[in-house]
Amino acid sequence: MFRKITADRVYPVSSAPSDDAVVIVAADGTICAVERRSEHDPASLEYHKGVLVPGFINTHCHLELSHMKGMVDTGTGLIPFITDVVTKRNFPAEVIAEAIERAQQEMLDGGIVAVGDISNTTDTFAAKARGLLRYYTFVELFDFLQDAGANKAMSDWLPVYEAAPAGGGHDKALVPHAPYSVSPTLFQKITQANAGRRVTVSIHNQETPDENELFLHGKGGFCDFYRRFGIDLSAFRPTGQPSIYFALQHLDPEQRTLFVHNTLTTAADIRAAQAWSANVFWATCPNANLYIENRLPNYRYFLETNARLTIGTDSLTSNWQLSVLEEMKTIARYQRYVPFEALLRWATLNGAQALGFDDTLGSLEVGKKPGLVLLTGLDAAGRLSASASVRRLL
Repeated sequence: MFRKITADRVYPVSSAPSDDAVVIVAADGTICAVERRSEHDPASLEYHKGVLVPGFINTHCHLELSHMKGMVDTGTGLIPFITDVVTKRNFPAEVIAEAIERAQQEMLDGGIVAVGDISNTTDTFAAKARGLLRYYTFVELFDFLQDAGANKAMSDWLPVYEAAPAGGGHDKALVPHAPYSVSPTLFQKITQANAGRRVTVSIHNQETPDENELFLHGKGGFCDFYRRFGIDLSAFRPTGQPSIYFALQHLDPEQRTLFVHNTLTTAADIRAAQAWSANVFWATCPNANLYIENRLPNYRYFLETNARLTIGTDSLTSNWQLSVLEEMKTIARYQRYVPFEALLRWATLNGAQALGFDDTLGSLEVGKKPGLVLLTGLDAAGRLSASASVRRLL
């Protein structure tokens, strides 16, 4: 049983859009052909008003924090936000599980087909094992720049990693939290643990001015943050460079690296990272950036450097919803020069490539099973309007 699905315009993403295309899919959602609509009997077609696109890829989420929606104030800056998460995240297991299920359904309804998800606990694993979405689980480690704490960090989180779903489309990796929270010793141990197979390594990057201030001058809010929690930074020496350069010193250029947030990342930083490795991707979470820091990255830097940008939602602790479309609309609202075709590629194929899921996801190509999403609400110029919406067809 085949379905012949078409719309006003079809965006395969891996090739040019067409106003005369039909996507022919098998019962399991696998694409059998993409052909000219005009060559088919109109009565055999399933026609939709709008544009047809592949399912979205959410490359950065903290699904396990879904129960904290609305609990943290907006506009506080990253350090107060982190403090609130650390001190408020503990809830009864059943409350956390229910929130995770609701959040996963929200992503499904919003046309998301795969998620790069940060895990510090096993809370999301039951939901992931159901196979409703394809997950890349990033088991995140940190030792607060304390080399002596690296062994404990590894022993604490290895059981989480071992329990994380893998196979059946899912994948997983051990990853560093951020340059400001991972010692050189822990970076080395993470790299050694991931050696021997191709993985994606996610790392939070340049989300707040205090992060660069720590590495440039050894000053700023993170010094006070660590002092408040009784963590000694006396052995830390500033590098005199923005924080991303510390990460580049300690990451593996042979692995796919996904830098997340990049709110303060400059064109020079992007070029340096892309010279370091051909396997670099960048995840932007604009609504979370606005929620926490009241700022956005300068997307011109990423366009000018041909950077492979992807889109994430972050968590419901730092966002109003888990919707890739809403992230696209935010970019279109505040930095309107970004073309719709670029936004769509960031939301689909680039994300699939960043997670290593482009074998089946990210574009409308024969043999793939990417999901089909109907997008409505483009304006007369072909840009996303505030009223744009999605409906998942497959």
